[in-house]
Amino acid sequence: MPSINEIGEELKSVVSGKTLDALLPPLVFVITNGFLGLDTAAIVALSLAAGLGIIRLISGQNWFYALGGLLGVALASGLAVLTRSAASYFIPAILSSALLLLLALASLIAGKPLAAWASHITRGWPLEWFWRSDIKPAYREVTLFWSAFFAMRLMIQYLLYRGGDAAALAWANTLLGWPVIIIVLIITYIYGIWRLRSLNGPGVEEFKERKEPPWQGQTRGF
Repeated sequence: MPSINEIGEELKSVVSGKTLDALLPPLVFVITNGFLGLDTAAIVALSLAAGLGIIRLISGQNWFYALGGLLGVALASGLAVLTRSAASYFIPAILSSALLLLLALASLIAGKPLAAWASHITRGWPLEWFWRSDIKPAYREVTLFWSAFFAMRLMIQYLLYRGGDAAALAWANTLLGWPVIIIVLIITYIYGIWRLRSLNGPGVEEFKERKEPPWQGQTRGF
């Protein structure tokens, strides 16, 4: 069972301060729309996103996150203004959930689980290790769990969008965003480490060093 400190360190490497970029603009948009109208809400949300981006650039953070956050808010705000519906602000979030679900399902069908690709990209571990028969089941099962989460989020978002309730959409996206994603990541990590150990495969370093069994297995990181 991973320790609390270990889980905290793993989450910190994933979450960091970028969560504010995703959480604040939608909430500010909806609140401003309720008091000052759609056009003003779009301007305020864009200004906030631009401000957060400038802060990130000044503090020396990756410009990709600053630009990505601004473009995302610009697209969402543009859709809301063009359709004259505040609920349209959340169309990109709905499409994102749909795309993630499709990617997860496609990766399972292809036999190359999305969770393995995500770990490979973030950690740089060799792909050959992920595809071993005594490693891949853990990542396949986690990807199934992710697929269930993406499907649930997409269904809730779509139903609220059909109802045209922008405020409910904002709170749903906020709660089903980083707050729930953090829980999903904690479950992923705890289950993933346990499952890797139960499969009795080699740890990443043991695989790289071509050690022969019996292996200690993966003790840190998933």
